[in-house]
Amino acid sequence: MIRFQHVRKSFDNLLVLRDVNLEIEDGLTTAIIGGSGCGKSVLLKHIIGLLKPEAGAVLVDDLDTTKVPYAVLMEIRKKISMVFQGSALFDSMSIGENMAMGLKRHTRLREHEIKRAVGEALEMVDLRNVEQKFPAELSGGMKKRVAIARALVTKPQVLLYDEPTTGLDPPRADNINQLIFDLNQRLGVTSVVVTHDMHSVYRVAAKVAMLEGGVIRFFGTPQELAETDEPAVVEFLESARGHEWLQRGNNSGAQKHAKLEQ
Repeated sequence: MIRFQHVRKSFDNLLVLRDVNLEIEDGLTTAIIGGSGCGKSVLLKHIIGLLKPEAGAVLVDDLDTTKVPYAVLMEIRKKISMVFQGSALFDSMSIGENMAMGLKRHTRLREHEIKRAVGEALEMVDLRNVEQKFPAELSGGMKKRVAIARALVTKPQVLLYDEPTTGLDPPRADNINQLIFDLNQRLGVTSVVVTHDMHSVYRVAAKVAMLEGGVIRFFGTPQELAETDEPAVVEFLESARGHEWLQRGNNSGAQKHAKLEQ
């Protein structure tokens, strides 16, 4: 479905992607991990054609997104939806209006058909009767679900998730992880999840790619990731586990403190 071939990308004098080679298999969920600023989100933006490499190729369905005409690139983009880290909902628009934007722009569906499609997408993420609400009226977890529903409403073949559990406490993060897994199983979409949360990786991914130093240092199953002796990968995993335990401990303490105050 998606292939990176010797992709190189820099910003000013900062080399972010040096020589990235990666194949993302059709119908599976692939997690991309790595340290902050290593270029994980840059990879996602190359898939959807928001960024172009200085060298190499990015292929979606065997079409090189770096060389196709703009009209063809737009058709490729219609197959792909992205769930942004901060949900990226428009505060001045209702949930229904947020979700209908893509359908109004890229389809010829009538108003009642758009309304039905929005309702069906919200149903997939276990949200009902929220179309008239505004983002400020929803919890963080509900906003994430709306963002996923908005991505689903156009019925994409590829779903890109940029740090989908960031900002959520462990129970709500687990709910989002379960939702990502269930949607992949139910719909068979190809999913790419950029995350620093190793718990998410082991919950949702069939394959894992680690980006470090501008190249893919590891690619394999979560089980193979846990068993690898590659020094850079081992160091990252140990650091990630320590951070995760600290974060979960802080969240637990905050929840206990809130209960005491009540």
